[in-house]
Amino acid sequence: MTSPLVESLAPIVFQLVLGGVGGFLIGYAIRKVIKIAIIVAVVVFSLILLASANVINVDYSGLSETTTNVLNAVNPALNMITPLLAHVPFIASLIFGFFLGFKRN
Repeated sequence: MTSPLVESLAPIVFQLVLGGVGGFLIGYAIRKVIKIAIIVAVVVFSLILLASANVINVDYSGLSETTTNVLNAVNPALNMITPLLAHVPFIASLIFGFFLGFKRN
């Protein structure tokens, strides 16, 4: 037979552990993605530099369309912030785990 204290703390502990592990994995993955994004940014910056020197010709309308599509895809994710506030213990442990995963090479 479990005590009432254990029964009342079990869901919170579960959220903290799940959030911490999830945050760690997300942080680790984002760190790897950032490394790739830096390489892509250097390539894009190089192309813009070459275009400004009239070495190559770049179609900026395609870039504008792609940027608009990405921003339209991200907009629904921003509407999810309010429901996430109901899960503060999970989010707090997720953020903590995120930073641990982000710091890990």
